[in-house]
Formats: sequence, C-alpha cells, structure tokens
Amino acid sequence: MLYHLHEFQRSLLSPLVAYSEATARMYASSGSWMSKLPGADRMAAGFELMYRLGKDYEKPEFGIRTVVAHGHEIPIVEYCVLSKPFCKLLRFKRFSDDAEVVNDLKDDPVVLVVAPLSGHHSTLLRDTVKTLLQDHKVYITDWIDARMVSLSAGPFHLDDYIAYVQEFIRHIGAKNLHVISVCQPTVPVLAAVSLMASRGEVLPRTLTMMGGPIDPRESPTKVNDLAVNKPHSWFQNTVIHTVPPNYPGAGRRVYPGFLQHAGFIAMNPGRHMSSHWDFYEDLVRGDLEDAEGHRRFYDEYNAVLDMPAEYYLDTIRVVFQQHLLPKGEWDVAGERVRPQDIQGVALMTIEGELDDISGIGQTRAAHRLCTGVPESMREHYEVPGAGHYGIFSGRRWRETVYPKLREFIRRHIAKPDDTSRAPRAKR
Repeated sequence: MLYHLHEFQRSLLSPLVAYSEATARMYASSGSWMSKLPGADRMAAGFELMYRLGKDYEKPEFGIRTVVAHGHEIPIVEYCVLSKPFCKLLRFKRFSDDAEVVNDLKDDPVVLVVAPLSGHHSTLLRDTVKTLLQDHKVYITDWIDARMVSLSAGPFHLDDYIAYVQEFIRHIGAKNLHVISVCQPTVPVLAAVSLMASRGEVLPRTLTMMGGPIDPRESPTKVNDLAVNKPHSWFQNTVIHTVPPNYPGAGRRVYPGFLQHAGFIAMNPGRHMSSHWDFYEDLVRGDLEDAEGHRRFYDEYNAVLDMPAEYYLDTIRVVFQQHLLPKGEWDVAGERVRPQDIQGVALMTIEGELDDISGIGQTRAAHRLCTGVPESMREHYEVPGAGHYGIFSGRRWRETVYPKLREFIRRHIAKPDDTSRAPRAKR
C-alpha cells in the first residue's frame, strides 16, 4: 500500500514539478521579459530548486566516451555482452587505429567490476570504471531495477546473485581475469569463487575486495547495528512492498528505492539541506560551475532502484544477522562455502580509515578465511582519511588507491608458461 501511496503522491506533484521547471526557465532565460524583473535571479533559483527536489530521477548513463590510455586518447564503446533477467554484463571496449596502441591495449589485464545491488545504480562506479580503463579491459555488472522485471522471471535470491557472478566469470574467462568487488558484493563474490574452487574450476587471477562486510562483527557501524537490533520479521513487514501496476514488475515484492533513498537522507539530513541551500545561492550568484557540480552529484545520488525482496532479506539474514560466511556455516544451493579451498588466487583487501558503512576490519577478515592463499599473494591497504565512497571514487581513489590496485594486478598477470593454476580434482 505504501508504494501505491508514493506513486499517487508522485502523480499529484508532477504538474507542480513541470510548472516549477518551466517557470525557472522563464525567469532565467535572457530572451524572456520575466528575466528583466526585479529579483528574477532569486525566482529562477527558487523554482529550479523546487523542480529538482520534486522531479523523478532516472538511471544516469555511464557516459564514458574517451579515456587516456598508453599516452593516447582512446574512444570507448559501451555494450552488453550478456543479458540476464536481473543483470546485464557490460563491456567498455577501447578502440584505436594505431597498430602499436592496439597491441598495448590487447596486452592489458581483464577486469570484472562487480557492482553492488543496492539503492544506487552501477553508474555510481563511473569513476572506478573510467580510471580502470586507463590500463585494463573492463567489464561491470549492471543490475536491473526490480520494478522493471516481470514476475514471470521468478524470484531473485542471494544464491542467484552468486550464480550470476559465476556465470559472468566463466563467460569472460577466469584464467586471465581479475575480479574487483565493491561494498556488499564482496560477500557473494567470495562465496562464488569459493564454490568454484571447491568444484575444481579455473579461478580468477586475483580477487580485490573493497569496503565490504565479510565479517560485520568487526567494528560494527550503524548499518550493522540496525540489522542486528531488529528481528528479521521487522524487515519483512516494514520495508518490503509490492510494485504497483504501472510498472513491468507489477506484483513483485521489493525493497523500494524511494525508501532506501529516504534512509540515505536520514543518515545526514543536515548535510543535504546545506548542499541544497548552497545550490540556491550558487544560482543567485551566477556560479554556474558549482551549480552544475551539484546537479551532477544529485542526478546520480537521487537515482535509485528497487531491490528484489528475496535478495535483500537473504542478505540481512545471512550476512548481517547470522554471519554465516565468517562462521563457516553458509550453504549455497546445498554446497558449503569454503574460502579455505581457494588456491592460486592473489587476494587484496581495501578499507577506508573513516568508513562508516563497512567498519575497519570487516573486509580484511577475508584474509583470515582464505587460508589457502599464501602470504606472498596477500595484500591489505587501509586508505588514510577515506570514507566509504572515497576508496572507489574521487581524488583519493584516483591518486592513492588505484596505483596500488594497478600494481597488485600487474604483479599477478598470467605468464605464458604458467601451469600452476590447473584446476584441482573435485573433492
């Protein structure tokens, strides 16, 4: 019912939102007589602020057109290489007409970025992808808004997420692949590779885990506390709702994006209020560069998706309440998850010193579980002064984290005569 009320409210506000947008343009346009009125700049700024507070935010594009790689500006083509009901595997293909550059690009390592299936779209990792493209062939998981997935596709559980990751790894080719998981996917990615190891399959060259809840019992955050302090039934009864009939996924049970967004805002309402006021003042002053920066940030931040209810509830139970992975008690489709079976895979964990979502030690716990990985193939990096988003986006990511990640991957690139990674016989 709450979802239906939200949609009803949205439909009621849509005329006001459209009016605010049109009025803002009339007061701001140099060709309009209204722009000559006293206080026109403030009226334009106020109406644009109203428009942006009320508008619907669609999924943004990655919009990566070119990157500088090997000293050359390289065009990028984004395309889907594998489509599943709940996810698309995207490739960012680099092109060049220079034979030498093509050879350089061809020899670059292959990277799969596993994006979170959470409130925000995978485009939140745009900076991650763009930076990686300088020195790597890049794939990314692009999760689909659950309200856009028909009921005929069936449910989507945490086990299905793991199966998707395994399929993507096999499709790309594990032998020369480097997997990077950001935030929540660290858990299902570790499970996926563990199961592949137990079956004797070929494994990726490296696993890099960034700011994820491998063991949420380490340095618990407010996010962890909420999951622990509320019973599982509370999440079922409070945050799970049914998609209304105006979407392709009508009838599907989801954790709605608008509720997740409300939670994001509630974590730091003062900062967002201040940001919107600054945006208003930037418009009044004519500081268009800062105003455009605000638009870009909130175009991404306010674009949210619905999560399948089964997946969300599984994650709450398995990861945050029962801690099945670090306890060694997690079974996926009847198979026990055994990180200790992983061999021949280099492991890197990255944490932010000031991360208030995945606390210090939660990601590093992967080293404690992966006992089959020798010390010489392990690396941990705690990023000074970085919060959660700073380890994969922004200046710290580009200047501090990425160089270390790049060198880690380079150290573990496949050698032509490498025979040490032949799959073990199935136990």
